[in-house]
Amino acid sequence: MKEYKRHTITAALPYANGPLHIGHLAGCYLPADIYARYLRSKGEDVAFICGSDEHGVAITLKAMQERVTPQQLVDKYHGMIKKAFEDFGISFDIYSRTSTELHRQTASDFFTVLYEKDVFVKKTSTQYYDVQFKQFLADRYIYGECPNCHYPNAYGDQCENCGTSLDPKDLINPKSRLSGEAPELRETEHYYLPLQNYEEWLKNWILEGHKDWKTNVLGQCRSWLMQGLHERSITRDMNWGVPVPLPGAEGKVLYVWLDAPIGYITATKEWAASHHKDWKLYWEDEETRLVQFIGKDNIVFHCIIFPVMLKAHGDFILPDNVPANEFLNIEGDKVSTSRNWAVWLHEYLVDFPGKQDVLRYVLCSNAPETKDNDFLWKDFQAKNNNELAAILGNLVNRILTLTDKYYEGAMPPAGIPEDTENLLSNEVQNYPSKIGALIEEFKFREALTELMNLARLGNKYLTDSEPWKIIKTNPDRTKTVMHYSLQLLANIAILCEPFLPDTSRKLKDILDLKNLTWKDGGRLDILREDARISAPIIFYDKIEDFEIEKQIEKLHLSKVQVQTVMETAPTSIEPVSIIAPFKENISFDDFSKMDLRIATIEAAERVPKTDKLLKLSINLGSEKRTVVSGIAGSFSPEEVVGRQVCLIANLEPRNIKGIMSQGMILMVEDENKKLVFVKPGEDVPAGTVVS
Repeated sequence: MKEYKRHTITAALPYANGPLHIGHLAGCYLPADIYARYLRSKGEDVAFICGSDEHGVAITLKAMQERVTPQQLVDKYHGMIKKAFEDFGISFDIYSRTSTELHRQTASDFFTVLYEKDVFVKKTSTQYYDVQFKQFLADRYIYGECPNCHYPNAYGDQCENCGTSLDPKDLINPKSRLSGEAPELRETEHYYLPLQNYEEWLKNWILEGHKDWKTNVLGQCRSWLMQGLHERSITRDMNWGVPVPLPGAEGKVLYVWLDAPIGYITATKEWAASHHKDWKLYWEDEETRLVQFIGKDNIVFHCIIFPVMLKAHGDFILPDNVPANEFLNIEGDKVSTSRNWAVWLHEYLVDFPGKQDVLRYVLCSNAPETKDNDFLWKDFQAKNNNELAAILGNLVNRILTLTDKYYEGAMPPAGIPEDTENLLSNEVQNYPSKIGALIEEFKFREALTELMNLARLGNKYLTDSEPWKIIKTNPDRTKTVMHYSLQLLANIAILCEPFLPDTSRKLKDILDLKNLTWKDGGRLDILREDARISAPIIFYDKIEDFEIEKQIEKLHLSKVQVQTVMETAPTSIEPVSIIAPFKENISFDDFSKMDLRIATIEAAERVPKTDKLLKLSINLGSEKRTVVSGIAGSFSPEEVVGRQVCLIANLEPRNIKGIMSQGMILMVEDENKKLVFVKPGEDVPAGTVVS
């Protein structure tokens, strides 16, 4: 492999329209961080670049949902995302954003170079237009009936129900998500990137020049190339984004997938300026290796579109590798932010404070490197209890406890090594190169397994040597065993840093280690003779069953609540300045199928081992029922007893936490997100029909 003077490492820019979940971490940012930390530990010149992607339809749609401006939205989520990365030890050299003036100028300059080289094609096409809002509609601003499965709320680019890719013109009865009205087709002009002109070059560059890429990446690239490439629009009719820097192009912005990858270059400029470096060395020098970490949904953009942009520009280096991961599912189901089927990073740290390394370990050991994989809470518990705590944590605790007990924190001298120590030394010296080679091949799961094998080796050495048994009969031998055990811990402190940075920091502090690099690993003379070993601490607590049950319950309950909201929510999105349109008319027969009754809550109690569920005894006049309701976060049992509520009385009974729930209480949220009961204006007999 070619030796490089420096490394530019990028991680896909996350959309600033929501918080991060564990799928983001596993798919892109954790492997990128492991790789960057490893290279830095080797003493390499590294620029690890990322930032928030703050333009595009996803941003404007979410801003409307939250009743804020796009800038207010991205400001909120940029801060949230940046903090989550910091909390989990993702060691970006810079985390920037694409709404800065520097980025606007960088993206505009890039577009201008391609425009002046006649790279783009200008074409007129028809596009849906919202007459009420006086603007053209991007694909996600349009919904309608899917022509394939007849799902009524399919997006303009894809049906979420059946997965079919769509053109907005394919939809039956299309409507605008802004006004709820049927849009008109009008002509508009856009600039297109003719990808087909670069098809033969791409085939040679990827399929012949990069056969070392991951099979999942090559497979997707090959599929795209064999189907044939086509022109792709690189401008949009919007007012949020980087304006097209041409006269007569008012109201048009650069398409987010032209704008966003240029954000890597912008962020590098920003970082280089603050560190007195030349940014061009990291993007224009052939002695720099560009590696781009992404998820599989970004393969086409980073392996085909962005390389074409760089090639057409002419000044930039091309990616040497694009190690994309597949998707991480949760409890057997695909992550869905719209259904709240996700484990959010900021919530994880509230529920498991101080356990960043536990999640890093679990996600790396279960990483979807070549195919989709699954995150299971029970597996999370098992990996913490049976691997981190039982193997690595146990080794650390045993060695530090014995050192503290026998030598009061002083480093015991080595003594004369025996065959056991010689064998240990021979094995330990291979681990830095073994783990490093796997990291360089982007095989992070295997690399982590080898790290744990080093901990297993330490446990076996300690168990076989039994220093606690020979301390009185052979104290010199005990000193030798403990000396080598501590030296092995020093190796773990160095080699675990890319994977478990918090663990590494704690170990280095305890062992009084400073200024060590990857090259120091593999030796059993790392610790100085005068080193002071601090008292032991617990590195990994056991995670109990009730903590896991709580997470599983939280996941399922959130999904149910969101699904209920989605089923009753209006189809169009309410903009900041107008009232949402009413839902479509239904027949009286449809309405009359719902049996709505006024009921009185006679008793209430918390459902054991849950945070949000109350078990309610409901009086419906002619009968009494049990209803499980997710309102414990807003009301105590005492607060709800005696209240009259509105109940959907003819829902199918549902088993919730072993309790058969016979109905659903109607609630609304006020402007402060507080739950409020739907109830009659004055008391009426229990069982009264709502009509």
